[in-house]
Amino acid sequence: MKVLIVYAHPEPRSLNGALKDFAVQRLQSAGHEVQVSDLYAMRWKAALDADDDRAHLPGARFDASANSKRAFDTGSQSADIEAEQAKLRWADALILQFPLWWFSMPAILKGWVDRVYACGFAYGVGEHSDTHWGDRYGEGTLAGKRAMLVVTTGGWASHYAPRGINGPIDDILFPIQHGILFYPGFEVLPPHVIYRSSRIDEAGFAQASAALGERLDALWTTEPIAFRRQNLGDYHIPELELRPELAPGESGLGIHVRR
Repeated sequence: MKVLIVYAHPEPRSLNGALKDFAVQRLQSAGHEVQVSDLYAMRWKAALDADDDRAHLPGARFDASANSKRAFDTGSQSADIEAEQAKLRWADALILQFPLWWFSMPAILKGWVDRVYACGFAYGVGEHSDTHWGDRYGEGTLAGKRAMLVVTTGGWASHYAPRGINGPIDDILFPIQHGILFYPGFEVLPPHVIYRSSRIDEAGFAQASAALGERLDALWTTEPIAFRRQNLGDYHIPELELRPELAPGESGLGIHVRR
């Protein structure tokens, strides 16, 4: 199988760097092909702007979606965007690896999403009708592929537990897992989170590596998160509200996962 790791940490000698190297070795030793997009090493441009469309006329008004769509359709996207889209097409599985900074991904990784997820590539696809509201949330150009987050955080696991001060880790990662991965069609696996990252010593690294190795070995067999697909009847269209008979009386992020 083919695995793309999109990695976002500025220090190669960090825990993240060591875990990324371990992941590449583990996957390759199991016979998988691996590509790594090391965003800091690549000096990835994070800001989506008019320069992403090589055909954009100087002084012309920039519209993020419209320019993205035109550049994608006409083949005038910048070369770095096209290269990352080619990697996504090639991959059977995507791993996003990053430290949790201020309850989200580092800005450089968000910028990778902003630019690579072009209109016509990751969104803005499919028909809109009374029964189908675009190919998204379980459908789309990346359907049939798997994705998983590998996340490090300095806090304790209890800080991210259901009653923890930081909020449940599944809620914190929901915008990434549901909105960035499930939206364009990925089957999203439960995240692999390494807690108390600054306290991990040599013995702790051996344990962290072993745990990550088990997840990587099961990349093709782990059951994905049971996010509700948008166009299979669970939601009213075009309102896109969950039908009242499903999870009655409940609200919040958890209602979008089948139980």
